[in-house]
Amino acid sequence: MNSIFNKADNDLIIARINNLTPESQALWGKMSVDQMLKHTEAAVAVAFAEKELKVNFIMKLLGKILKKKVFNSDFKRNSPTAAEFIFTSTYDFEIAKAALIEKFSRFAAGEQSITLKMHPFWGKMTSEDWSTLMWKHMDHHLRQFGV
Repeated sequence: MNSIFNKADNDLIIARINNLTPESQALWGKMSVDQMLKHTEAAVAVAFAEKELKVNFIMKLLGKILKKKVFNSDFKRNSPTAAEFIFTSTYDFEIAKAALIEKFSRFAAGEQSITLKMHPFWGKMTSEDWSTLMWKHMDHHLRQFGV
């Protein structure tokens, strides 16, 4: 599996982000390309403890139960997401793309770039867990937009 901490692998994701255009259309789901960029940037921000998620006890328990299954399979289309990751307005494509690239490229500095070790939904996270989660999430949404 590719690693978000490996510069070459990280660059692969960034190259795919750079292949997006304001005209990119989703192959599934409701998000526009600018909303997807905001959505994925918010998810990355969690790893840096820059975005807080509110998760109740039952959801925390569910996350811990589902973690192994979800992390060991492809993300399913149209899966539910936390309210903090839902963006419904229209956003400046270039600004949203630059913000995502800036945040995602920070992973290439290495495992020490992750500042959050206890994910509010998934529970305890190793560096490998973060790499898996971030890679699969980005890959899922980039495939959603055909890149």
